Amino acid sequence: MAERDPAFTAAQVVEKPSHPHESAHLHVTGSARYADDLAEPGDMLHLAFGMASEAHAAITAMDLAAVRAAPGVVAVYTAADIPCANDVSPVAHDDRLLADGEVISHGQPVFLVAATSRDAARRAARLGEITYEPRSALVTAAQARAAQSLIEPTQRMARGDADKALAGAPQRLAGSFEMGGQDHFYLEGQVCVATPGEDGQVHLVSSTQHPSEVQHLVAHMLGLTSADVTVEVRRMGGAFGGKETQAALIAAASALVAAKTGRPAKLRLDRDDDMVATGKRHPFEVSYEVGFDDAGRLLALKLGLSSPCGATVDLSPAINDRAMFHADNCYYLADVEILSERLKTNTVSATAFRGFGGPQGMLAIERIMDHVAQHLGCEPLDLRIANLYAPGRDTTPYEMKVADNIAPDMIAHLRTSSRYDERAAKIAAFNADSAVIKKGIALTPVKFGISFTTTHLNQAGALIHVYADGSIQVNHGGTEMGQGVYIKVAQVVADVFAVPIESVRCTATRTDKVPNTSATAASSGADLNGMAAFDAASRIRARLVGFLARTYGCRKAEVRFTPEGVQAGAASLTFGEVARRAHIGRVSLSSTGFYATPDIAYDREAHKGRPFYYFAYGAAVSEVAVDTLTGEHKVLAVDILHDVGASLNPMIDKGQIEGGFIQGQGWLTTEELVWDDKGRLLTHSPATYKIPTASDRPARFSIALWDGQNVEPTINRSKAVGEPPFMLAISVFSALTRAVAAVAPERRELPPLDAPATPERVLKAINAHREGALVA
Repeated sequence: MAERDPAFTAAQVVEKPSHPHESAHLHVTGSARYADDLAEPGDMLHLAFGMASEAHAAITAMDLAAVRAAPGVVAVYTAADIPCANDVSPVAHDDRLLADGEVISHGQPVFLVAATSRDAARRAARLGEITYEPRSALVTAAQARAAQSLIEPTQRMARGDADKALAGAPQRLAGSFEMGGQDHFYLEGQVCVATPGEDGQVHLVSSTQHPSEVQHLVAHMLGLTSADVTVEVRRMGGAFGGKETQAALIAAASALVAAKTGRPAKLRLDRDDDMVATGKRHPFEVSYEVGFDDAGRLLALKLGLSSPCGATVDLSPAINDRAMFHADNCYYLADVEILSERLKTNTVSATAFRGFGGPQGMLAIERIMDHVAQHLGCEPLDLRIANLYAPGRDTTPYEMKVADNIAPDMIAHLRTSSRYDERAAKIAAFNADSAVIKKGIALTPVKFGISFTTTHLNQAGALIHVYADGSIQVNHGGTEMGQGVYIKVAQVVADVFAVPIESVRCTATRTDKVPNTSATAASSGADLNGMAAFDAASRIRARLVGFLARTYGCRKAEVRFTPEGVQAGAASLTFGEVARRAHIGRVSLSSTGFYATPDIAYDREAHKGRPFYYFAYGAAVSEVAVDTLTGEHKVLAVDILHDVGASLNPMIDKGQIEGGFIQGQGWLTTEELVWDDKGRLLTHSPATYKIPTASDRPARFSIALWDGQNVEPTINRSKAVGEPPFMLAISVFSALTRAVAAVAPERRELPPLDAPATPERVLKAINAHREGALVA
């Protein structure tokens, strides 16, 4: 195989145009086809789960006669009907497709109905008569802690001697607060269409971020090889981590029915069932002791992070690890101890969600910064700046050096461009004269590590075909969930051949084209798949260069690909002409590509190493107003400066930044998950679960990209953009805290505000802060 041109590298920095999302025209016209839009053959079966009505119980009897007799029902399946592995878990083999002998969370699938219509399946699923013997259910973190119910031992990350440093610190504070979980609330719910093939093979059109994992789990369940199962994903209507592991349940159910009946089968969860049966963001309880000097520089920190992880392991170990990784955010912690408690409860297991634990760890340290600033009566931004990583103070608690610390420069730039100090002064004056409405402003930074912390997942493959007419087809392991990875990878390929983006056709992600892929997660979709596609395209380009040099009697260096065409010595050709002549000349115009992230390694036992290839940075200023009589609030203005390196597509990146911020704002203000004491989710529909709406978007929303490039040789020196912007919304929570504190400005205690900062919680914090002032 021809070597790539060493003068042509993926790290070349070229200003990129903002091409529209490759499916934008289909999205806006309603023509984009999702799994549920595919034509249904006449013998299609539709599926529904019979779901557990108990949070924890033994199944002592199951009468499904009425289910089988219901109109339209073709088949009913239980765990006994699963041919091989009753397992849809990513790692620990503890997630069941169908409950077997016991249920461990409310809403867990117990049996599966296949019927001639979706409505018939759903109606029949309600007729099952299951007899339970209730067992003790651990619903809350306190109950799990009292029972010492853990998914794994408590983890410890530490540097120095936190106890000794605390004892010697001039000032100390202790505090605690809680933050809730979050439902993914993707527009397209969980769905899969399974079609049986020859010799027991099965083809799945699945709304999943992880086609290879679905492939492997379905193969194990049916007793097939991975080669017998093909998973295809053209697009998802949102995912946000909720289709990384959770999609396997839906796909396995569809595949089971297809294999058993020989008929196509589709399962699309109703929104309520989806919210009840699938995992969410991990809630956290945070406690801390912090020591600092009179200038507010942190000298010691003991941080406790406790998370109810649900009934099974899922990805909780890695998610809670990432919370520990990001508990420093942009700040140097000299003597620190972080303890991470992972509790096992009888609620649906928490799972991957945008940020993957990073937001929870980051919110903890920003809360600590606000607490210290309130105690000292100083400007929180000045205190944050005093604690930033700096030369000689540039190593994380897990011993990774912060080599590209642009946070101080970004914060200084945003402080000036947003007129932060001027606005803060005006807000202080406003609050002094306003008895009812109080305002707050905050500037908070973001430093987010990019890579899967499970090292072997940092790899990707791609497949490129150049056809004889000069058109190009691109396939890779990344899945498109609206974030724009397809258009970014297409741009990379178009640049290699210097052809218009219209010449490149993106094709559905398929496990029979690119095997053994990692999930499209960890913000690494464009990083990994862009480099893999670049590798594949560069190999084809190198073959073309060699062919043209031979054909036209010139040196390889005299072959140039330009937007105006291909130059080969004195000859000038269109790319289509080059492709046609190469085909006639028997030159291979197809190639695979591969990329593995270099220079990363992590020792989980010691919690030391370099888990991330690089950091992405950002900073945001948020200004809010709070009605102290009702607890309601409004985000008035937001200014964002975000680091995406040398952007592959500036408008796509800005869209991700805006969407991530609003979703983070929802997590911290309106999106509240409520379970009752029996473990039943009460907020399981749009009627009771409130995501941000258009009216929650601030009237003034300014987004600017930092003018810089990645120090690491990523694709075109770009940086990941999927998850880091989510944490910019922490500035909203900090601003709300300052607004609440303004009701009693003389107090040096932080208002007891938990997240999400719903009107009820804000009002409760206001009253507590006022009462504390009266007592003092």
